[in-house]
Amino acid sequence: MGPPSDDGPSLATSPFTASPESGLFSGTTARGGAAAQVSDAAWLAAMLDVEAALASAQARIGLVPGEVPAALAAACRPELYDLAELGRKAARTGNPVIPLVAALRERVDPGLRRFVHHGATSQDVNDTAAMLVARRALVPILADLAACAGACARLAAEHRDTVMAGRTVLQHAVPITFGLKAALWLSALDDARTGLAALPLPAQYGGAAGTLSVLGGRGHEVPPLLAAELGLTEAIVPWHTDRTPVARLACALGVSSGTLAKIANDVKLLSQTEVAEVAEPTGPGRGTSSAMPHKRNPVGSMSVLACVQRVPGLVASILGGMVAEHERAAGPWQAEWETLGELLRLTGSAAAWLREVLEGLTVDTARMRSNLDLTRGLPMAEQVVVRLGGTPRGRRTVDSACARTLDEGMSLREALLADPAVTLTAGEIDAALDPACALGSAAIFVDRVLAAHHNGTKAGP
Repeated sequence: MGPPSDDGPSLATSPFTASPESGLFSGTTARGGAAAQVSDAAWLAAMLDVEAALASAQARIGLVPGEVPAALAAACRPELYDLAELGRKAARTGNPVIPLVAALRERVDPGLRRFVHHGATSQDVNDTAAMLVARRALVPILADLAACAGACARLAAEHRDTVMAGRTVLQHAVPITFGLKAALWLSALDDARTGLAALPLPAQYGGAAGTLSVLGGRGHEVPPLLAAELGLTEAIVPWHTDRTPVARLACALGVSSGTLAKIANDVKLLSQTEVAEVAEPTGPGRGTSSAMPHKRNPVGSMSVLACVQRVPGLVASILGGMVAEHERAAGPWQAEWETLGELLRLTGSAAAWLREVLEGLTVDTARMRSNLDLTRGLPMAEQVVVRLGGTPRGRRTVDSACARTLDEGMSLREALLADPAVTLTAGEIDAALDPACALGSAAIFVDRVLAAHHNGTKAGP
């Protein structure tokens, strides 16, 4: 292959190699606000914020001179540092904090340099930065999850009594309401959102091996101040090889992603041509095919599912990293860095996509009823058995009528009326076959979920 032409940028200079949120596939996998919060630039900013906050916390209790925080604040500006150069040097040292601290010290007065990164180890900065990155990325994620929940609440209220076919194992079951389906989406979203919002994101400060020995007997005074400076929670003990905070975050992101994917999968299935009970929002060029002009693909649901497809493996990687060696892991901890960022980015993208889908979802209530009628009353067979007393004989009678319905292409009503063993009147049969009269507690369940959502109480199992 020859050298690149002058017609466009080479791969080496293309802006699309800069970060995940500006890549070729970013329209799908880096949608929403979380992507920018987990970029390399965001990680660098978080690390510098940690160094500045550490100096400020230590100065408050006299562990470093009073002029150190101002000096660090002036030097902790991300634009002063070359990301690519830090990355190259990180390859030699095993993590990016070591070259960053070296560069940071060069920008501080020589007399104050020994107070930069005072008493800390690289993992302190990296772990605290990870929690800071997560906290910042969770802001848009939680906002999009809240918007998804709001859209589901609206759908549940509007369609509280909209009858549709329930489907189990992809076959018509008994009737449900679309409001109940939306309420179940809402309940799961509220649970996922509550779990993410309640996560403790602790600051990390333990020094070389978790004892803070450099600070004599005062090291334990720093973590609460550091956490307060950064808006993180306080850890009662350094957690260098107790990866519970990261694992808990990964699992909560996994649950949230799974919830988003379940809803997207329902929308995808309901929007199939043969079903057509809902439709995603449309717009110029949205969902088009390169070969088939008539297509309107469910691009939003498809994109949610594409993002979430990778999440379980990423969660598993984080959980595997809990098996750390002694007081500092060699490999498992390092594997967390990009993995955690990808989890946040993909979950955030899925949430942003689903928000758009749900806020613009079109519901075809007439098609829902038409599809329910396709099975010619068979989903109501259970109600007929009840009307016949629920006896084994009644069950055999209804089984026979169902078989005739399927074999002869008639409706269940016709099969029942033609069977002399059926003792019900035509009016009683019609009442038994009315889907609106066989919804059980569906409306009550919808009301319960909506009340829990509006009251901010847990609605799920």
